[in-house]
Amino acid sequence: MVVGHERERVRAHLAGSSPDVETVVQEEQRGTGHAVRIVLEQAGPLGSKPAEAGVGRTVLVTYGDTPLLTAETLAALLRMHETDGNAVTVLTAVVPDPTGYGRIIRDTTGAVLEIVEEKDATPSQRAVREMNSGTYAFDGALLADAVKRVSTDNAQGEEYLTDVLSILRGDGHRVGACVADDYVDVEGVNDRVQLAFARGVLNSRLLERHMRDGVTVVDPSSTWVDVGVTLEPDVVIHPGTQLHGRTSVASGAEIGPATTLTDTEVGMGAIVRNTVADGAVIGPEAAVGPYSYLRPGTVLGRKAKAGAYVEMKNAQVGEGSKVPHLTYVGDATIGVGANIGASTIFVNYDGVEKHHTTVGDHAFVGCDTMLVAPVTIGDGAYTAAGSTITDEVPPGAIGVARGRQRNIEGWVTRRRAGTASAEAALKARAEQVEEQ
Repeated sequence: MVVGHERERVRAHLAGSSPDVETVVQEEQRGTGHAVRIVLEQAGPLGSKPAEAGVGRTVLVTYGDTPLLTAETLAALLRMHETDGNAVTVLTAVVPDPTGYGRIIRDTTGAVLEIVEEKDATPSQRAVREMNSGTYAFDGALLADAVKRVSTDNAQGEEYLTDVLSILRGDGHRVGACVADDYVDVEGVNDRVQLAFARGVLNSRLLERHMRDGVTVVDPSSTWVDVGVTLEPDVVIHPGTQLHGRTSVASGAEIGPATTLTDTEVGMGAIVRNTVADGAVIGPEAAVGPYSYLRPGTVLGRKAKAGAYVEMKNAQVGEGSKVPHLTYVGDATIGVGANIGASTIFVNYDGVEKHHTTVGDHAFVGCDTMLVAPVTIGDGAYTAAGSTITDEVPPGAIGVARGRQRNIEGWVTRRRAGTASAEAALKARAEQVEEQ
C-alpha cells in the first residue's frame, strides 16, 4: 500500500485491520505512475531481471478510494487478462456521469487506444461514458520497464499510470479492457456525498448477504451492519438497529427496534430492544431493554434480565437474575436467581476509587436500595426497600437501614395555609369528622 499524506494514521489503521500489509511511502505525490514506480523500486531492482524482484507475474494495481470493488469483479479482470494474454488489462465501467474520471478511448475495432484524463481530454473525449476505474492487471516485467518511461508532459505535470498503456501498445503489446458488470463497483470516493453513497451501497450488500443466509431484516432501509458483524440464521433484526465492530448474534435472537450494539455478543434466543451496548455479553435467552445501557465488562447469564432504564458497567449477572428497571449496576457480581428492585443504585465510586459489590444467589434487594461498595449481600439475603446498605448482610438475613417514619399532624394547614393542599386536607378532615 502506497501512503503519503497522514501516513501514520493510515499505518495505525492497517496495524489493526491488515497487519500483513506492507506500506511504501510516496514522499511527493507526483501521480499514479510515480506511486507504482516507487513500489517497484522498493520491491527490488528494475531492469534486466524484474522477475527476481517479485514482479515477473501478474501485478494487480488499484486505487485506495474504491471501497466497493468486489472479489468477483477483480477475479473477472484477472481471468480476462490471463486468458487473452494481455500486457495490461484495465477495469472499466460505463457510468451515467463520467465527470472527473479518465476516459477510455477505443479504436474502430473496439481495442483500447489510450486513457485520457479529464483535464487533458477534448470535448469529444469528455463525452465518452466509459471510464477508467484505476484498477489494472499488468504483466509485471513489462510494467517494470514501461513505468520508467512515463513522462510528466500533461496538464498536471504528473506521472500518469495510464500512460503505461500507450507505451505498451506502442511497443506492440496487447492492451485489453474488462467492463465491470455494475459501474457502482468502481465508484470512487472524493467527498462526503460519495462517501455516504458508498456506505449505503456496502450496507445494502451486507444486508442482502445476511438475508440470503437466513437472517430476517424487517426494514433494511433503517438497519446498518458493519463488515465484521456475525449473524447466524434465524436472527431477527428489527427497524432502527445498528450493529458495529465485532458484534455477534446467535440463532433465534431478536435485536431491536432502535438498538445499537458495538463489539457485543448476543446468545441464542436473547431479546434486546431499544438498547445501547458496548463490549457486553448477553447470554442465551436473556432479555434486555427497553432503554437499557450495557457498558464494557457487562456479562448477562442465561435468562438474565436488564430491564427498562437500567445501566450496567463491569457487572456479571448470574443465570435467571433480574434487574428489571431504573437501576445502576457498576462493578458488581450478582449471583444466580437474584432480584434487584427498582431504583437500586450500586454505589461503586467514592470519588477516588471504584469498589466492588457482591450480591449472592437468590438474594432479594428491595426497591430504592443504596448498596455502598465494597459490600456483600449474602445468599438468600434481603434488603428492606429504601435502605442504604454499608455493611455485609449475612446469608438469609434482611438488612434494614432507614429512619422510622414520623407524622406531624396539621403541618400542611399551618405551614401551607391557603394552598390547594391545605384546602384538600381541611376538606378530608371535615369529611372524617362528619363520618364519625
